[in-house]
Amino acid sequence: MNPFRQPPPALGHQYTDDRVLQAYLQRMLPEERQKALTPALMTLGEAAGGWLYDLQLKDYAAEPTLTRYSPWGERIDRIDVTRVWQEAEPLAATHGLVGRAYAADADAHARVEQMALAYLFIPSTDIFGCPLAMTDGAARALLASGNKALIDCAVPHLISRDPATFWTSGQWMTELPGGSDVSRTETVARQDADGTWRLYGRKWFTSAVTSQMALALARPEGNDDNSNGLALFYVELRDADGRLQGLTVNRLKEKLGTRKLPTAELTLDGLRATPVAGLTGGVRAIAPMLNITRTWNAVTAVALMRRGLALARDYASKRQAFGHPLAELPLHADTLAGLQATYEGAFHLTFRTVELLGAEEHGTAAVAPLLRLLTPLSKLTTARQGVAVASEIVEAFGGNGYVEDTGIPPLLRDMQVLSIWEGTTNVLSLDVLRALQHTNGLAPLQDELQRCRAAVTSPELTPCMEAATEAFAAAADWLAEAQQAGSGTLQAGARRFALTLGHALEAALLARHAQWRLDHDGDARAATAAQRLAAEGLNHLHRQRDRPATQALAMDTPLPHAATAEAMH
Repeated sequence: MNPFRQPPPALGHQYTDDRVLQAYLQRMLPEERQKALTPALMTLGEAAGGWLYDLQLKDYAAEPTLTRYSPWGERIDRIDVTRVWQEAEPLAATHGLVGRAYAADADAHARVEQMALAYLFIPSTDIFGCPLAMTDGAARALLASGNKALIDCAVPHLISRDPATFWTSGQWMTELPGGSDVSRTETVARQDADGTWRLYGRKWFTSAVTSQMALALARPEGNDDNSNGLALFYVELRDADGRLQGLTVNRLKEKLGTRKLPTAELTLDGLRATPVAGLTGGVRAIAPMLNITRTWNAVTAVALMRRGLALARDYASKRQAFGHPLAELPLHADTLAGLQATYEGAFHLTFRTVELLGAEEHGTAAVAPLLRLLTPLSKLTTARQGVAVASEIVEAFGGNGYVEDTGIPPLLRDMQVLSIWEGTTNVLSLDVLRALQHTNGLAPLQDELQRCRAAVTSPELTPCMEAATEAFAAAADWLAEAQQAGSGTLQAGARRFALTLGHALEAALLARHAQWRLDHDGDARAATAAQRLAAEGLNHLHRQRDRPATQALAMDTPLPHAATAEAMH
């Protein structure tokens, strides 16, 4: 008698198997653009479910290594990345995962095309999307600065599609005294007698020390001791011989997840630097970078959700329990259906943000208020959802989901960082409140909801829009009451307020897409997901009723200042 052997979950072609992405691109892109993009989608979709995924599984135990000294005692601080990362960088450059957004013929559709490819690429490349996000953000920040010398020097490398000339960039903000509160930055910029600027200090988290350049916050000597006294500096990490210059790598961080990403703690000791946009206002200068990286964060969240679901669905078709495949057991099928609905809502909120980003970059200024609100909302909402979905995915595999060499545990560990990177959920919730001061309040979101409502005509989708409208109205009512009550009440409820808005918009945007699917080809699967999402309950503010704001605090301490996260202006 042969012993039982459990077939492992397998991935198919990650583009042709993804009805959500295919239908979205069909709806959003002109036919000629779809045809032009298809070869890249097919290549990356095949790699993501084929050879690249196989390499990822075989290389599961590998992590980057730091070699501090050469065999003859020279301090070299060499970091060697994993095989997956070695394959990922040229693949990303060749397919323009940064460069597409900056091509000479790029238009408002370019961001959608770029992020569709990134969505396929990220799950099989062990978070190589992180350096790509910072590279994209650095290109945008340098272009926004107007610093022609730096633009000419660096941007052609950052957007290159030639692996031989492509650069990645770091983003050096976090220091030991403060993360989001960058006003506590201790890195000092000093000017030599010849006018050269040099940086001195310690950067606590730097996730791209293998990059060729970075944008770093530092305080020029003599500047005010607040966030406005910071300046943004451009640095190149290596000299002409490829050796690190003016910095040492203290260690690579031992992290819960993203363990393939070489996150380093650095000491800067005279690192040559160039001011990007003057000697003050560094937080404003880096803001364009942060807005780009937040969007990449949301794309990463939905990409990892989709990856987990693809594996769980395949496993459910193979794993037998109580005489049936898991997929035929009603409770297991219902669980996966709920996760699918969450993912689809997150997808459409994220890619709506991507659409607006492309539109604003190509001259549609009217979308700026809506983009200003959706950027933090999509990031914070999808990141929180991603953690919950990944946890359920691990559970869907039973004990095997808890075993490292199955490749399942990294989905949960890596997902957890997305609610921390580029501002925690609380930081971004406060940012939503600040954004309302510059966007005519909730009007841009109200208009977006109305556009969705006008597009939804099928009776089966009407309850979805009603649920979204009801949740949005509850958020608007709470906001009016909290503004009367004062800043403490506003801050204490900011997270529930922001999540209610995010989930309401997800339901509305998914319903709008589902209507298009019904009208276009009669496919009701998106409608089913929309109905399920609306039925889950979109209003997080119900937990706040009759709850004093001070109960949000664990101790009798002053409420935090509304501008705690100055980096997120």
